[in-house]
Amino acid sequence: MATQKLGRRMLQTVGIVTKPTIIYDTDLKGFGLKVLPPSNKNPDGSKSWIVEYRPGSGGRGVAKKRVVLGPVGSLSPEQARDAAKTMLANVRLGADPSASRAERRGAKTVSELANLYSAETDPVLKPRTVTTYRNYWDNHLLPLVGGLTASAVTRSDIMRAHRTIGEKAQVTANRSITMLNHFFSWAAGAGHVPRGHNPVEDIKRYKESLKERYLTADELARLGAAIRLAETDGIEWLPSNAINPKSKHAPKLPENRRSKISAQVAGAIRLLIFTGARLREVLNLEWTECDFDRGMLFLPDSKTGKKAVYVGAPAVAVLAGLHERAMTEIRAVSPKATKPLSRFVFPTEDGMRPRHDLNKPWRLIKRAADLHDLRLHDLRHTYASVGAGAGMGLPIIGKLLGHTNPKTTSRYAHLDADPLRRASNLIGASILNAMS
Repeated sequence: MATQKLGRRMLQTVGIVTKPTIIYDTDLKGFGLKVLPPSNKNPDGSKSWIVEYRPGSGGRGVAKKRVVLGPVGSLSPEQARDAAKTMLANVRLGADPSASRAERRGAKTVSELANLYSAETDPVLKPRTVTTYRNYWDNHLLPLVGGLTASAVTRSDIMRAHRTIGEKAQVTANRSITMLNHFFSWAAGAGHVPRGHNPVEDIKRYKESLKERYLTADELARLGAAIRLAETDGIEWLPSNAINPKSKHAPKLPENRRSKISAQVAGAIRLLIFTGARLREVLNLEWTECDFDRGMLFLPDSKTGKKAVYVGAPAVAVLAGLHERAMTEIRAVSPKATKPLSRFVFPTEDGMRPRHDLNKPWRLIKRAADLHDLRLHDLRHTYASVGAGAGMGLPIIGKLLGHTNPKTTSRYAHLDADPLRRASNLIGASILNAMS
């Protein structure tokens, strides 16, 4: 151990050593220079600035700790001295730089915590939500912030990620950030980041315009006619890549140039129209969940969890017709059968699974009805809009649609014309009386 005034002149006098040597500064206690002998990694040896201190209350009963400030080549003597002064001052105030560094080295990255987060939350999420969240992580968030230490992520990091994702998909950017907000709340609760550390809070989202499409009475009539035509005579066939019925890909026989849909498909679409239910709620429906007498569907699971769906007479008639058809088919094979062959109302051909989608027949019907911009989910909006326009009241509509949050139903508030109509009539009558 040696002591010298650590400065530029002293560095010029330090030669190669044969064993690790520490030279302490004569003016600043705890500040030193560590010199190592040559090695395979460093043929000329190495020199690093260090700080030694006793944490806590200090005293000879407390073991010294040593922190390397950096190599001589990256810090000048003046810079190293200033850094040592700051560190030693913090030690006198109770800090422990060595422990803080060790804690930071052991801190997990966003990517590492994302795996823990998914392992804990995936079992309680719906499969489609799990898939969506995994897409947010793998394709958007992890490439941008996955390598950062979770406890060191800043608001600027999140804002930058949000803008980067939003350059291509603003809605995805908003959803990714919403998920990340829950992620940091979870991380704080689990002790992976300090309490209150949530850099996602107050991040301004992109403004989203809700896609709301409501069918008019004329459009509903066209849609109904298209379903009936597709179910009976069929709709004129068109190739997928052309609008020319004389295409070489067109079927040769005229009777084959019309596309039909099954009674099941027609029933599924009608049920979506008459109930305002979500697509998967209808396609996953099982016969044991249908109560024809009370006009109810008891769904064990949906987007908002277990719920009962109230259905009117038109929807019950659709289900009863499908049930009668299913029983006729099974009794043709097994006369004593008491239930349909498949437990699903809308099964696949083998009857083992529910139908996956209605994409192909829906495109056919949209074309026939000249409703090219119509989505299946718009049938749900139409159901709500008809109820709101008839003055049913938003709470009732929310219950029929299975909304758990009144704010979700509030999007139809501007369609609730009945109270406004009554008010307008009352005001008009009062003015008329005054004028008369």
